[in-house]
Amino acid sequence: MAQGARPTRRRLLATALAALPAPAFALLPATATLLVPGPEDGPLADWSNRLAAALARGSTAAVMLERSVLGGPDGVTAANRFATAAAPDGRSLLVLPGAAAQARLVGDQRARFDGAGWVPVCAAQGPALLAGRGRPPAATAPLRLGLAAPDQAGAAALLGLDLIGHAATPVLGLAGARADTALAQGMVEAVVMQGGNGLARLAALGAQPWFVLDEQRDPSLPEVPAVTELATGGDSTLRAGLLAAAANARLLGAVLLPALTPGDLVALWRAAAQRWLEEERATLSPGIRLSAGADLAPVFSPLAPPPEAVLAYREWLFRRLRWKPD
Repeated sequence: MAQGARPTRRRLLATALAALPAPAFALLPATATLLVPGPEDGPLADWSNRLAAALARGSTAAVMLERSVLGGPDGVTAANRFATAAAPDGRSLLVLPGAAAQARLVGDQRARFDGAGWVPVCAAQGPALLAGRGRPPAATAPLRLGLAAPDQAGAAALLGLDLIGHAATPVLGLAGARADTALAQGMVEAVVMQGGNGLARLAALGAQPWFVLDEQRDPSLPEVPAVTELATGGDSTLRAGLLAAAANARLLGAVLLPALTPGDLVALWRAAAQRWLEEERATLSPGIRLSAGADLAPVFSPLAPPPEAVLAYREWLFRRLRWKPD
């Protein structure tokens, strides 16, 4: 600047901006904890171990993601701890199975967490369907439906039949191998199949899928209708409750961050999850669906149903199965 020249407003602003510190780029913390439902040899243990390693490899910075195994396989204890202890600083993540969300839906007194606002990073879903011996009978022909328990997500199949207008009698205490045996021996006409081995069970029994517990058809079973295609009647709030339970039946596990986690940290964890998607897809069982980032919206929207849908589902449970939380 020439001697005696007066500085312009533009020059003063440029000088002030140059003096500011350069903006810092967000980085994931050097260490983080993945809270996992137990036990150590439980159904989520091996999966979460691969998940933690893949997320660490997928990070743009060096991250040590340690697993902390807590509580039982339904995930309620782990979710409760996450709700009370996790800070929104990117250092704490939770593996949430559908069973924990179902416990919250039915009003289980143990489920003290409120997952509203929790931020999804990635998720794995399995098929959930109603299957029977041969083709579905006429709606006027009552059938016996094997169910694990009233408070389990598989009860959504019974609600689906109710909304379709198909008479059904629940036979409780039938899950997994017991349900398969009951179907094979003619003790029931239909059972619920869900989880990572659902399609394998279907093939082993030679059973026919009647409908999938979903809002849309399952890509692995494109010829099988979704329950929403058939259950078009009834109260809209009860249908919303059905979709919430159905989403819980499909959810094998989801990775979540606490509410209010800054968007830049969410974006970094979701970017790291792309590595998990690439590696996990190579070992998938038939029918398993993985999602991350923008694809998570349809996975998680039914997991936080409106209060009127929750109430409608709980009232149906009591009216239909005489079940209410202790």
